[in-house]
This record gives sequence, C-alpha cells and structure tokens, in this order.
Amino acid sequence: MAGNLSNLTFTFNLKIAKLDIHPKAIYPVFLAGALIYVFSVVCNGIILGLIITQRSLHKPMFYIMFSLPLTDLIGITVGLPRVLVDILTETNDVYYPTCVLQAFLLHMYACSIPFLLAAMSVDRYIAICKPLRYNSIMTPCKICGIIVLAWGLDFALILVLFSLQSRMVKCKSFITNVYCDNASLLLLSCGGDLTVNNVYGLFITAFIQISSIFIQLFSYMQILITCIKQTHADSKVKALNTCIAQIATFSLFEIVSTIATLSYRIPSISSNAQRICGLMIYTVLPTVNPVIYGMKTKDIRIAFFLFLKKHKVSPGKNTFAVKNRK
Repeated sequence: MAGNLSNLTFTFNLKIAKLDIHPKAIYPVFLAGALIYVFSVVCNGIILGLIITQRSLHKPMFYIMFSLPLTDLIGITVGLPRVLVDILTETNDVYYPTCVLQAFLLHMYACSIPFLLAAMSVDRYIAICKPLRYNSIMTPCKICGIIVLAWGLDFALILVLFSLQSRMVKCKSFITNVYCDNASLLLLSCGGDLTVNNVYGLFITAFIQISSIFIQLFSYMQILITCIKQTHADSKVKALNTCIAQIATFSLFEIVSTIATLSYRIPSISSNAQRICGLMIYTVLPTVNPVIYGMKTKDIRIAFFLFLKKHKVSPGKNTFAVKNRK
C-alpha cells in the first residue's frame, strides 16, 4: 500500500525499472555489455577518424556518412552505460531532467537513422545515375543543406513530441522501462487526455518511415535500372557494391525496430524480454553498423589498411632508432 502511494507522488528523484537478472549472472552480463560498448565506440571512432584524417575520404558521400557513426556513438553512449550501471549497483535511481535528456537523445538517434540513410541513397542515386553532373549537383553548399535538413527535421519532430509530453501534469515517480523514453515519461502523468500525444506519435512514426522508404526505394530502383542498362559487367558490380552497405544498414534497422515494436504488442512476451528487445535498437545497430561500413565500403577499407601500413613500424627501423638515441 505504501509503495502504491509513493508511486502517486511525483518527485525529480525517480525510480526506474531494472532487468530481471540472476545474481550470479550480474557480473558476466555487465562485462558482456561493457565489451559491446567498447567495441562499438572503437569501431565508430575509427570510421570517424578515417573520414576526418584521410584525404581520400573527403568526398560528398563520406561527409554525409560521417553523421551515421556519430549518431551511433550518441545512441549507444546515451542508452547502454546507464543500464549497465544500474545492473551492477542495483540502485535504479534516475534524476528527472537527466531522464528527459536521455529520452530526447534516444528518440533523436532512432529517428535520425532513416533520414541519414535516405540522404545517403540520394547521393548514390546522383553519383550512379548522373555521374557527369555529380560534382555540379553535390556542391559543398548542397551537401551541408542535406545534412542540416536531415538533422533539423529530426530535431524539430522530436522537440514537438517532447513539448506535448511536458504539458502533462505528473503525479507518479516510476519509469516502467530500463531506459527513459517518451512512452515511459507519459506514464508519469496523472491520466489526462493523451489523444494528441498518441496521434502525433503515430504521425511522426508514419512520416519518417514512409518518407525514408519512398526516397530509398526510388533511389535504388533508379540505380538498378541504370545498372541493367550498363553494358560493362564491371560497371554494374561497382555501382551495386557502393549501395550494399546502405541497404544492409537499412534492412538491419527495419528488422531490429520491428522486433522491438512487436515485442510490446504481444502480451505473452515477458516485460524483461520486451525491455531487452527495446535495448537492441541502441546496442545492436551501433555495434553492427560500423562493421558493415568497414567491410562493405571499399574506400573506407582501403583507407584503413593504408593507415595501418603507414603507421606500421618494422623491427629493423625500431632498432635503428634506439641506437641513434644512444
């Protein structure tokens, strides 16, 4: 009874749900999560570093692609460490303003991926279907415009979503998920009319999905038609290879987000399993995406091996340097 009464009183010091983990599995789960986080940070950091430092990657395609590992770093950094700390310490406390910030950034992350992939598909469409006009179309000004449009639209949509959520009067202090999101924050309200919030939430989901899928389908269909018309087999393979990473990333995003969404719609799935499925968006995507781009994007792969070759120090050279110091 006392627990129920405390849940009906809003306070900035909130309690947050935790994953149901056996006490003996706490440290193995924490270690696995920490390794996933480190792996993701290193891989995304390498791609960001290569795009910044390697002149061979200073091209419109990679200027747009730069946002993808950047947003992956934001997603996994905002989502995973918080959960790992709660697993280890079992405190499960969260400060309300921090919770809102986490939710805002996580929603921006999830919504930015479709926009960025759509922008990258447009770049590939122009590069393959209009190669002679590529440099005149993809000017630095237009590249900046595409990037600003993708991020600006993402920010505006999520800002409105959270503005609608913030107007609700709060009278509860328990976050029902293991991370903060808009749905969990809405459940802190006293039960007012959420029709506008729900309608707008469905609207931005539909808008992002439909616009992103339409742009990508159009771009890749035009690319496919252009490849079919090509007489040289090498040209076809080269053109299609430039799109494989984007298509693989988009497919992975749709699969993971669909699994996460469906898990909350099936009553027979436990709340623990639902929370794990929700976490997949902020762990699987930032971990696998850099691997896809590292393996499937030829320019990044070449730049990486050239970087390793350039900074490799042979034993002979190292011995000679030591002797000179003496």
